[in-house]
Amino acid sequence: MNKAALVDEVQKLLGDGTSKASAERALDAVLDAVKHGLKRDKEVSLVGFGAFAIATRPARRGFNPHTKKPMKIRAMKTVRFKAGGDLRPGA
Repeated sequence: MNKAALVDEVQKLLGDGTSKASAERALDAVLDAVKHGLKRDKEVSLVGFGAFAIATRPARRGFNPHTKKPMKIRAMKTVRFKAGGDLRPGA
């Protein structure tokens, strides 16, 4: 599902009186709130859905796929997601 399909789904769930533009604004607001929460608190937990958290990938060695020469890949921060009970299969 891409963003356009997700906006359509949000519009359906909000009801007939909701425009596509307002559904997209609502989706963008939620995504921006998650981004802001990750920057501020390093974790965003949505009970039943899951938790987003900042994680650090350690530095490692890799290979340039074009030249096959070894290279160093620096440490970096990334976002991890752990699914909640309502999102897991079989729940």
